[in-house]
Amino acid sequence: MFENVILTLTFLSALGCGLIGGVFFAFSTFVMKALKRLPAATGIAAMQSIDIVAVSPMFMTALFGTGFGCLALVVLSLVGWHQPGASWVVAGGSLYLIGAVVVTIIFNVPLNNELAAVDSGSAAGAEVWARYVPGWTAWNTVRTVTSLAASACFMVGLCFKVQGPWST
Repeated sequence: MFENVILTLTFLSALGCGLIGGVFFAFSTFVMKALKRLPAATGIAAMQSIDIVAVSPMFMTALFGTGFGCLALVVLSLVGWHQPGASWVVAGGSLYLIGAVVVTIIFNVPLNNELAAVDSGSAAGAEVWARYVPGWTAWNTVRTVTSLAASACFMVGLCFKVQGPWST
């Protein structure tokens, strides 16, 4: 029974990491590039709106619910270190917690707060925007890579848990 809980939580965390990684991927690969092409005032206003709408129950549950799942899996896998795939699950959970959750809190949210405080049509806003886009996108790319790597680690961990190390 307990092993089924861990398998289910690992599967759901792999999905959550992949889902969030996909959202981050979209922003790094085309959303921010599209916003950068707009006049600064328009890009700022659009991103300010995105930042407001993003703080929704659905997105926050996906982002931080996945984080809670990852935290639980790290603890459970450290306790059950001898179990097949435990190291992969610890790696996946750690990657997501540090690379997605911590980076979000320490880097992306403060940048969003700085952008939220400016008048989109002001010269000061344009200066903030010129720094914001490359900085925010760089940290978002870190979130993309670590989220997708975490998802991959969970999938490998599941393979070990379900079948053993690449057995046929």
